[in-house]
Order: sequence, then C-alpha cells, then structure tokens
Amino acid sequence: MDQEKVVLITGASSGIGYQTAEKLVKQGYRVFGAARRVERMAGLTQLGVTPVYLDITDEDSIAEMVQSVIDQAGRIDVLVNNAGYGSYGVIENVKISEAKNQFEVNIFGLARLVQLVLPHMRAQHAGKIINISSMAGRITTYMGAWYHATKYALEAFSDALRMEVAPFGIDVVIIEPGGIKTNWGLIAADHLRDSSKGTVYEQMADQAADKMQKTYTSNRLSDPMVIANAITRATNSPHPHPRYLVGYGAKVSVFMHTVLPTRVFDKLIKAMV
Repeated sequence: MDQEKVVLITGASSGIGYQTAEKLVKQGYRVFGAARRVERMAGLTQLGVTPVYLDITDEDSIAEMVQSVIDQAGRIDVLVNNAGYGSYGVIENVKISEAKNQFEVNIFGLARLVQLVLPHMRAQHAGKIINISSMAGRITTYMGAWYHATKYALEAFSDALRMEVAPFGIDVVIIEPGGIKTNWGLIAADHLRDSSKGTVYEQMADQAADKMQKTYTSNRLSDPMVIANAITRATNSPHPHPRYLVGYGAKVSVFMHTVLPTRVFDKLIKAMV
C-alpha cells in the first residue's frame, strides 16, 4: 500500500470517525481528521493524524479545510464523509429550521465537500468517496422522518455520483451501519422528547424515546469498530463494493422491509416502540 495515500475523514473527533482515523493511520495512510472540536483529537494527533477544523454547515470553512489539506499533502485519495447527526421528532412538531439543519449537515455540506474534492481526484484519475449512510436510508422507523429523509437522499446522491465519476477512476462507496453503540441514539431520543413536549404526541414520543434510550444503553448494539473495519476494507480494496450493510440488525431489517407488505412492516416497527 502506498504510504503516501491521503485520507480525509469528517466527524473524526469521536465514534466511528475517530476509530477509523486511528485504524487507517496505523496502516500507513496519511490521515487528516476534520471536526469542529479539534481538541478532542489530541489522542489521534499523537498517532500521527493531522487535525483540521471543519464546520460542515459553513461553505467558507469547507473550502478552507480542503485547501489546507491540499497545501499540506498535495492530494486527497480517499474522502470519508462521516459527519452527521440524527434529530428525531414528529413531523408536525419539528421546526422546519431544524429539518433544514439536518439536511445542511447530512447532505448539503457533504455535497459541497464532494464538489471541492472531485477536481483533485479527477486530476490524478483515482480516488474513493466513502459516504456513511445508514440502514435508515433503506428503512424508516417511527418518528424519525427528517433523519431518514436525509439518509434516503444520501443513498440517491451516492448512486448518481458513482455513475458520474466512474469514468474518471473514482469509486463511490456507501456504508450502511445498523445499530451502533454511540451517543447518536441518546441525542436523537432527547430531540424527540423536547420537540413533542406539551403536544398531543407527547406520550407516544416519550415511549419511543424511552425505547431508544434503552436500546442505546444496552450491550446488543455493534461497536463502532465494526463500521471502522468496513470503511477500512473499502479503503484498502482495489474494487470496493458499492454498498456495505453492516452492524446490529442491518441486514435483517432491510430484508424484512423488502419482503413484507408495507402495512405489516409499519406495524412491526411500531410494535418495537
């Protein structure tokens, strides 16, 4: 493996992004870890990862970060779009400003980053763009409409991008995690409770949030390293798969969504809450 290959990972200050950066730098890649909270990457810095500041909702920040990596390394071989978050809530209750922010983080910021990196990959006629989606881009759960909308959008975006850039030697990969043991579910549960407080949906939302909290504090979920391993496989492979569906419940959930009638699947999802 070329020791000089350059990897840029967003959302690298915790969880999947942090563990992926750690794994890849140990394999000899030159890794840049991007995040708002750069101070949280002190441990990665000691391993050789270069921290770079990024606010994925700010176009100037995105452009400055990409230019910084190019100035330091001269190239970007692999872009791992890991930054993102989930904000659950009933459609009637969630403010449109919050819905727009989810799209800014999970789609539009990611898309702008892709636009800025692509000319460099095309110039070298090689590269990989690895987008961290979710099984939430293949199925829909209860009271998570806006989060699922962003992940469904990311699936379509990635499929179109894959076809567009293939002639330039660039691979596009979608990683679709199942249930992963991070703070993601706890944050989503808090958003669900807060957005439903004092509304007709409060009791249902509290029940759903309790279930999410219980799930994300259990030992059933997969460790983030499962996803870091999938990202690493895609990074190392000369011919990566277009999709990697990995982690707790991912394959089973997508299969059930595929084979069950819609109303039956709806009842199954609601029964789990």
